[in-house]
Amino acid sequence: MTTDLPPHSFVVPHRSRPRFGELGLRLVAGAAVLVLAAIMAAIVYQVVREAWPSLREFGFGFLTANEWNAVTDKFGALDLIWGTMVTSLVALAISVPVAVAIGLFLSELAPRMLRTPVALMVELLAAIPSVVLGLWGILVMGPFLSEHVEPFLHDHLGFIPLFSGTPSSRGLLPACVVLTIMIVPIVASISRELFISVPSDLKQGAMALGATRWEMVRSVSIPQVSGGLVAATMLGFGRAVGEAIAVTQVIGGTLYSGSSLFHPADTMASRIAAQYQGSATALQKASLAYLAVILLVISLVTNISAQVIARRIQRRAGGRPA
Repeated sequence: MTTDLPPHSFVVPHRSRPRFGELGLRLVAGAAVLVLAAIMAAIVYQVVREAWPSLREFGFGFLTANEWNAVTDKFGALDLIWGTMVTSLVALAISVPVAVAIGLFLSELAPRMLRTPVALMVELLAAIPSVVLGLWGILVMGPFLSEHVEPFLHDHLGFIPLFSGTPSSRGLLPACVVLTIMIVPIVASISRELFISVPSDLKQGAMALGATRWEMVRSVSIPQVSGGLVAATMLGFGRAVGEAIAVTQVIGGTLYSGSSLFHPADTMASRIAAQYQGSATALQKASLAYLAVILLVISLVTNISAQVIARRIQRRAGGRPA
């Protein structure tokens, strides 16, 4: 039996009752976004306001001056920016390959009975308080580096400027190692989740075509998650740039812009943590806030760059932007 009803008679009638759940969800989500934006704006406003006397006094010359003298009220950030970049980039260069390898091992190579315990150990490493890690750096890592690692590097690679100078238990190299330990768990956890998210059909297809496991990882897994790996790397860089307590305990607190990793130095975050509460003058406190403004700018540029790079990589790979 057939009916000759017009097509529009099958249209579901519009609901007249208001959807309170959907409306509530929109209000809560929108309020959360507004609160977050307000907090960010308040942070930026307060930091810039605190730094304004130094901004007015030194201008952009603050970025190229290398003096930090509370007696004469002369301050500059060049050595601190140098120390921040060196420790962060060296730590990133060491930690990212190790972290990606850990992510690959846990997602592709490790026996199933080992995956959960090893992943838990990696995540617990990220839960260690930075002050405890810095204390370990003072008591154990620093002396070990100065007595064994740094002399070895100096004897065999001393012709390279990075490994010249006198070995020391406090300096750029201990700070780099501490930051490496802090970055590895973050990047490794993200890398593991990224590699697990790769569709199994793609991996099995590559293996069925005769690819080895390494060829499958190189040609399928890594291109599929390359944008996410870039984002994870930038996240690790942000953690390294902003770390203060652990770095303060092992870096030495000395202005330095040379190339040796054995020499004591300082970073912007470390200088803020060490001197802000005990600032001798108002201009010194404003200059420390100026350092915070520079850190905010670095964070903003890093996040924007990560998004641009990740989108370009995904576009070339034919996938969706991360």
